[in-house]
Amino acid sequence: MSAGNHITDLATQQSEHLIFFTLVQLCIIILAARVAGRFSVRIGQAAVVGEIIAGILLGPSLFGWLMPVPFHWTFHSIPPGPLDVLAQLGLIMLMFQVGLEFDFSHLKEKENRRIVFWIAAASLLLPFAVGFGVGFMSAPLLSPAANRWVSALFVATAFSITAVPVLGRIMMELGITKSRLGVIAISAAAINDVVGWLLLALVTALALAKFQFSLFLAKVFFVLLFVLVWFFFIRPLMKWAVRCFNAEHEMSATFLGIVLVSIFISGMITSALGIFTIFGGFIMGVVLYDEVAFAKLWQERVAPFVLVFFLPIFFTYTGLRTNIAALEGMELWTWCGLILILATLSKFVGVYAAARLSGLNRRQGKIMGIMMNARGLMELIVINVGYDIGAISQQVFTMLVIMAIVSTIITTPLLRRWVPQADAQNGERVFT
Repeated sequence: MSAGNHITDLATQQSEHLIFFTLVQLCIIILAARVAGRFSVRIGQAAVVGEIIAGILLGPSLFGWLMPVPFHWTFHSIPPGPLDVLAQLGLIMLMFQVGLEFDFSHLKEKENRRIVFWIAAASLLLPFAVGFGVGFMSAPLLSPAANRWVSALFVATAFSITAVPVLGRIMMELGITKSRLGVIAISAAAINDVVGWLLLALVTALALAKFQFSLFLAKVFFVLLFVLVWFFFIRPLMKWAVRCFNAEHEMSATFLGIVLVSIFISGMITSALGIFTIFGGFIMGVVLYDEVAFAKLWQERVAPFVLVFFLPIFFTYTGLRTNIAALEGMELWTWCGLILILATLSKFVGVYAAARLSGLNRRQGKIMGIMMNARGLMELIVINVGYDIGAISQQVFTMLVIMAIVSTIITTPLLRRWVPQADAQNGERVFT
């Protein structure tokens, strides 16, 4: 056998080895997510809560702790590259869907607008201030290798975020999506998310610019230029393409290809600008947010594959980075508890106060406060970005993952308890 043939055979074996273990990982991840999602729904939680927990349990926190040899065989027999790439690709697709689902039409109603902006502002400002304080004080101890200011800004952003997709699913299960309170909550959460993503983009740009403000301002300028170009030039082209390919009524293979290429190019540009590919996917979705018929087709034809295949990969990708067992000692668990309590209370108190000042009653204020505490998937994206650029340590990453899970888990049971009470208070239909 010649040296060339030997090299070819070796490359083929390595390729087959890589494919085999990637498929092993995907089978385990998808099955675990489906089982956990179904179980989560059965106990009254949103399916995504079970999927998130399944991803964490597949990591070193449980699977790696209980069965280290099978865990190592499953997730460490090959380099993490394939799983990482699939997770990031899934995030780009998911962020496109998040942008596509935004509905700003609720803000046309004057009576809701004032309440929405008060609640959106409160749900951002107080958690951000509290998170910045926690991040700044804890950075020397918990993230000593990170820049203290960058670490504080990322923790502040993590405290501020609200997960629109998770909140939307929970509201659908409770049947309050069309109610006045539901409209206010989802509109405030949408504003919170838009500002949150812009804030994350700015913080990321600042961190990658290493606080060189001339470089930071240049990044901000090009990001703003990108957004303007996308809205004033790409948006009309995409809307024309929707009409040209009749994408309001059918999803042709050609148009789907155009959309995918547009999402990927958008992600490539934001990556080149230094603010991660996911922002490109998000902006591409927002560009088409008012194409309701196309959005519905996407949700029917493409979204299920993204949610069933790509999303669990991201949750497991996060789970492999999360090691609850690494939080050793009372001091670390005290910080974890402090982060959880302050993140939850700062959201709840800020939103409750804004709701009361806006004219909502006590029970309505409590419901708004707990709704805006649903962090879920969006939180995981934020903290993964922070971890990737070294703004937070693995310990802080794990603490924030725990906070994201707990704050999301408590949302549904509290709403199931408070919604009927508020609806029956004084014989009023408070959600109409």
